[in-house]
Amino acid sequence: MLEIFAKAVVYTLAVYASLGLVFAVPFVWLGVQRLDSEAQGSGIGFRLLILPGVAGFWPMFLYRWTGRIVELPIKKNPHRLSSKP
Repeated sequence: MLEIFAKAVVYTLAVYASLGLVFAVPFVWLGVQRLDSEAQGSGIGFRLLILPGVAGFWPMFLYRWTGRIVELPIKKNPHRLSSKP
């Protein structure tokens, strides 16, 4: 019984990771510019750096990429306001 449960957990994680990688590749090349204006014109190094994180958090990025949430507003707290030049 425990072996069946362990296999189910491993297969579930494998499916989640596979779906994440399938999602992450097109998102990193096409979708990241839509969600983050600072990513415009970024190089391959940046895109390879964010690939594992996008693959891990793919449901959140899919939700944002489908148009429900656009770029988040900039927070206005005392720390950010004092660091402006």
